[in-house]
Amino acid sequence: MPTLAEIRAFVRELSDVGAVVAVQEAAAARLVELDAAKRPVILPGRIGRINTTIRPVCLRRLTGTVGQPNKTGSRFDFLLDEDSTDQLRRDPTNTRFTIPEGEKRYRIPKVPADCIELTDVPADS
Repeated sequence: MPTLAEIRAFVRELSDVGAVVAVQEAAAARLVELDAAKRPVILPGRIGRINTTIRPVCLRRLTGTVGQPNKTGSRFDFLLDEDSTDQLRRDPTNTRFTIPEGEKRYRIPKVPADCIELTDVPADS
C-alpha cells in the first residue's frame, strides 16, 4: 500500500482535471463507505430516541419504536411509546401534532435517520 506522501505526490503530478476529479470522487465515495460502516443499522422494530437536532423542538428526546423507512432509507416512521405520546399531547409548544385523548401510541411520520438514536442492543450483538 502506498504511503500518504506517495499518494499526495501522485495527485500533484496529475495534469488532467478529469483525472483529479476521478481521484476526488473515489476519495469521497470511500468516505461515505467508512461513515456508513460506523453508523448503527436502523431497522423497523428497533427501540430509539429522537435526538436534539430535530425540529420541531417538541419532538426532541421522545422515545419509541422505529417504523417503516421511506424508499431511500433516509427517513423512518417513528411510533412513540405511551409516555412520549402523552408528553407530546400535553406539550404547550406542540402546535403541529393533534393527538386524540384515547390514543396510546402516536406515529410520527418521516423522522430523518440522522435524528434517531438507537437505544436497544441489536439481536446479533
